[in-house]
Amino acid sequence: MNTDLSVLDDLRDCMLFSNLDDATLERIADNAMRVTLREGENLFAQGDPAVRFFLACRGQIKLFSQSPTGDEKVLRIITPGETFGEALLFLNKPRYPVSAQALKPAEVIGVDSADFAAMLHQSVDTCFVLLGTLSQRLHHMLRELSDLSLYTGTCRVAAHFAQEARNRDTLDLEVPKQVVASRLSIRPETFSRILKNLSNNGIISVRGNHVTISDRPALLELASACNSSPTPIQPHQTDPR
Repeated sequence: MNTDLSVLDDLRDCMLFSNLDDATLERIADNAMRVTLREGENLFAQGDPAVRFFLACRGQIKLFSQSPTGDEKVLRIITPGETFGEALLFLNKPRYPVSAQALKPAEVIGVDSADFAAMLHQSVDTCFVLLGTLSQRLHHMLRELSDLSLYTGTCRVAAHFAQEARNRDTLDLEVPKQVVASRLSIRPETFSRILKNLSNNGIISVRGNHVTISDRPALLELASACNSSPTPIQPHQTDPR
């Protein structure tokens, strides 16, 4: 079988596969498929058989669940270089617990789950590489869960803006505001009130999806509540819920 060299290169650049030898990578690439998605197109739906797990190469993918009443909860935004769905390898007859949809034109590589699982049975080294990556992700998700349960909506929004902007005074929201709100476990209307509150107090200004940080020390003071104390800093009495 002729190995797709572009797929091989993308796999080699991914942390999950980076420590694997060439023969193993070629086997994965030979059974993988590249998938291109239009904006808004579904990659898979909640409940579908989990026959592949994926590596994001381009664009953004949202993982979300939907309640019986139709309410959507965004659980994670996948960006290039990230893998998703690999934990399902360890389940018997797994099905995707969430849906996946392209937020913008995207490209992913789908790895054959059955073949990869068979390879794990044959290689202890590959097992340890995968377990190490999954352990790191679990630690990150547990920290996120703690953050979401302990700190206010204002703290979460401030921390999100501080992280996204880094040393810049401006940032553009690359996904719709309702997606950001859902990702931060805040209702869209509450997210709008927080933005208005921060704007009225001269901490940020918002024009469309463009955010300007006007008072960085005040923003960082609010964001610091997410890193130091479970008692949030609320100088303007913003309703977190």
